[in-house]
Amino acid sequence: MSLRPVATLDARKEKDALFTALGNHRRRYVLYACNQAGGATTLSDVAEQVAAWEYDKPIEELTSTERKRVYTSIQQHHLSKLEDADLLDRVGNELVATERAKNLDIYLEVVPSKTIPWPLYYLGLAMVGAASITFAHIGWFPEALSVTVVGILFAIAISLSAVVHRYDSQRLHFGSTEIPPEIGD
Repeated sequence: MSLRPVATLDARKEKDALFTALGNHRRRYVLYACNQAGGATTLSDVAEQVAAWEYDKPIEELTSTERKRVYTSIQQHHLSKLEDADLLDRVGNELVATERAKNLDIYLEVVPSKTIPWPLYYLGLAMVGAASITFAHIGWFPEALSVTVVGILFAIAISLSAVVHRYDSQRLHFGSTEIPPEIGD
């Protein structure tokens, strides 16, 4: 007898399907291209755009072999996984991103290799701020740096960090720029 509720197993299966779907760059590109289309688009158009990104060339310069290779791969291997994860609907040759895909916004934080995750950054900032305010309060800083001044400097640091974080988060939305973030980095 299983001790886990059915809802938990269903949620885990749903999450596994989502991770499987997002675990391949070509499937992420398909989603990105569908989200950019803003409505229904064709498999041919999506395959051309994905091929252009993968081969790093304009659509007009793609060869028929490059187009066909990507088209066939998407059709035979990737669409079913995107449909299973409820990220894409296929009606004949038309593809439409589902509401789930439109709201995906990469909740899995993409962290470039030379940066630290935002939660860790904010934790460090909070620790530095708390230590600075404590040191100012017990008088370990010069008189010019009162608790009020340190508090104001800390508030400015948090505000600037929030602005940078907001900007960084905006560029990670599926379909928010011309190319997927993976290609731009």
